[in-house]
Amino acid sequence: MNKEAAYWIALAQLPRWGHLKLNKLIINFYHENKLSIEDFFHLPENDWKNQYALEYKDIEDLKKAKSELANFAFLAETMLNEGYELIPITTPEYSKTLKENLKAAHAPALLYVKGNKQIMHEESIAIVGSRNAAAKSLEFTDNIAQLASKQYKVIVSGFAKGVDKQALDSAINYKGQSIIVLPQGIMTFGSGFQKYYKQIVAGDVLVLSTFFPKAPWSAELAMARNPIIYGLASEIYVAESSDKGGTWSGVVDGLRKNRLIYVRKPDSNENNANNLLIQKGAIAVDFNGNPLTLYLPPSTQINQLNLREPAVDYENKILELLKTGAYTSKDIIKKLQLNWSEKELRNYLKGKKEVETINKKPLQYTIVDATKRQKTLFD
Repeated sequence: MNKEAAYWIALAQLPRWGHLKLNKLIINFYHENKLSIEDFFHLPENDWKNQYALEYKDIEDLKKAKSELANFAFLAETMLNEGYELIPITTPEYSKTLKENLKAAHAPALLYVKGNKQIMHEESIAIVGSRNAAAKSLEFTDNIAQLASKQYKVIVSGFAKGVDKQALDSAINYKGQSIIVLPQGIMTFGSGFQKYYKQIVAGDVLVLSTFFPKAPWSAELAMARNPIIYGLASEIYVAESSDKGGTWSGVVDGLRKNRLIYVRKPDSNENNANNLLIQKGAIAVDFNGNPLTLYLPPSTQINQLNLREPAVDYENKILELLKTGAYTSKDIIKKLQLNWSEKELRNYLKGKKEVETINKKPLQYTIVDATKRQKTLFD
């Protein structure tokens, strides 16, 4: 990795290349053509154009990145000497949870970290909320962090004041583990590393950034960081949200991606947007994070909360059927005579790692022998 670090920094910094475009290129050269990133950078320009269908502007971006490799190599050497690590999306050290939640369209190609990187592979929750959260919301955050720490779940937070900071401090107080997702480059977090030095050395805190290592804090990076917080978490709890800002946009985006998001049910005298998020499909929970069945939207009442967990016989029938071919949700319901809506079945299938979605219209589902599957970054 030391040898390739400069190339990964160069690739990750390509201007205006979205995650999907970048990840498609990585899948192409790394998995399909079996090239290292160094080999790819040293291909002739004609190969970039002909083999990878890159346009003139893309090639110019790559040429400029290649011309800056010496600077990136110096930066990488400095970082490695100071205890930072670079984790490309092609390595097993990269968070599987992040890949599964964000997919190729949104997963960053490179992570910059410092601390116990094994934390990324543990069960995790995110506790998010307003910077100016009320005392009740901070108490909820502390309680959820305590419960999560007792269950050895890692707490993911964004290091903003309010709920984020409370989640981190509570995790430390209850001897839990945390991931701090920065809204800035990791090398600009000097005071934070000093403050949490003891916890980092003990392996209880991992600091993570997806931005250029020397990038200063900015509101734009803070917004771009939010999907990473949600992506690193298996479960998401919202202590308090206004009707705009980072928490609101993050929850709405998460609901759009069919994530399960738990929102604290507010008291009648509270002035926040928690109820609006519940109306949009988030799951209302009590002070201990338990779902309140009275407020559950209809589409969440099968499997998502185990309220109507399918009989094992039904589950086996579904999986056995999918082993025989590809079927739409409508086909599955008809063949097995399930008393579920198509949306409920789709939500159920999305939670089964062995089920593969075929992106056709309408969507089809199947199970393919792992030995026969085409390997990608997102297996």
